[in-house]
Amino acid sequence: MEKFFQLRERGTTVKTEVVAGITTFLTMVYIIIVNPAILSSAGVPFEQVFMATIISAVIGSLYMGLFAKYPIAIAPGMGMNAYFASVVATQGVSYQVVFGTVFLAGVIFIILTFTKLRETLIGAIPPSLKYGITSGIGLFIAFIGLKMAGIVVPSPNTMVTFGDLHQPVTLLSLFGLFLTLILIARKINSALFIGMLVTAIIGIFAGLLKFNGVASVPPVPVFLDMDIAGVFSNGLYTVVFAFLLVTIFDTTGTMIGVADQAGLTKDGKFPRAKSALMADALATTVGSTFGTSPSSAYIESSSGVAAGGRTGLTSVVVAILFILSIFFSPAISAISSLPAITAPVLIIVGCFMMEGLSRINWKTFDEAFPAFAIILTMPLTSSIATGIAIGIITYPLMKVVSGKWKDVHPILYVFGIIFLIQMIFFPAH
Repeated sequence: MEKFFQLRERGTTVKTEVVAGITTFLTMVYIIIVNPAILSSAGVPFEQVFMATIISAVIGSLYMGLFAKYPIAIAPGMGMNAYFASVVATQGVSYQVVFGTVFLAGVIFIILTFTKLRETLIGAIPPSLKYGITSGIGLFIAFIGLKMAGIVVPSPNTMVTFGDLHQPVTLLSLFGLFLTLILIARKINSALFIGMLVTAIIGIFAGLLKFNGVASVPPVPVFLDMDIAGVFSNGLYTVVFAFLLVTIFDTTGTMIGVADQAGLTKDGKFPRAKSALMADALATTVGSTFGTSPSSAYIESSSGVAAGGRTGLTSVVVAILFILSIFFSPAISAISSLPAITAPVLIIVGCFMMEGLSRINWKTFDEAFPAFAIILTMPLTSSIATGIAIGIITYPLMKVVSGKWKDVHPILYVFGIIFLIQMIFFPAH
């Protein structure tokens, strides 16, 4: 195992990788409850989505761990599930037809992964945009953590404002945050995991974490509940394109961000990119055949990296825990329903991911502004893909007006135009 995953070369151990896998799993396990809740609003049976979510997470994370050997977990992506539900509601088609669009997007995704397009795209993204993507994701997940904890809340006057410290969940979140900060400052190993564990125990004693059972018999998976012909008869080509485009850039940006955070990129390059990119393409395609929206690399993987994860063993541990979760849905439902357990981790990991800001050349405006645009728009639009799109539109534009158009890879001009057209005419909400 040590040799296969190159643990020694990457300066890690089996114990560290297991703790990292548990940490990543606990910060992303909410998806097996949230994803079925969102897709069931579109008419898909809850139990069907529950099993499909786990199956796609296991396939994607296992492939990532065993073949790409990165500590990046895969599961159905947030945002795409909401878009799935909105297509069912606005287009007047059945959810089976929309699963057909996801399947077709997944197949195209796999074909593109066999080509050099996605690898070329990763190589074409300049360092300032890569650091902007990593930092933007960091700010975004920290903002998610603050909202989950109730530390910031919606406000009609200022969009968001400071939350109510009298709320028990907010108080417990702040306790978990400061406890974890102290553990990190004292250089305690597994600080993030210990912080979550102590917070969960206090949550039980405070009556905030209640278990209505621990284990249950898993539902039977449903296979091929889709209508591919309906995609063509209803002309849902733009939906296929939206799923494809958003998933490609969402997951590519996340992979770049997490790999860079783990120090696994070399000279701006992403080793074993094809295998890494195949993981989410495969998970999306297989997931659609069982009944879930497109899969993506998870930004919560950065919590496992922060806990020391550096190899694919972290992702394999995540996959194993997802398999076990099939039998423990009541307990997992209870844990994922208490934001105070995972919110502090997201806030702290957000800080870790801001490190790349120091490597952006802020004195060169045509490098600085596109990175700034990414960092600004990701949390404000709640979309990694939108932030990346803004960066890829503004970077070539700034270089052209600065007389440095030759410094831009041709593929960025192509995608800049595609994104501009997509954002104007086919926005994915």
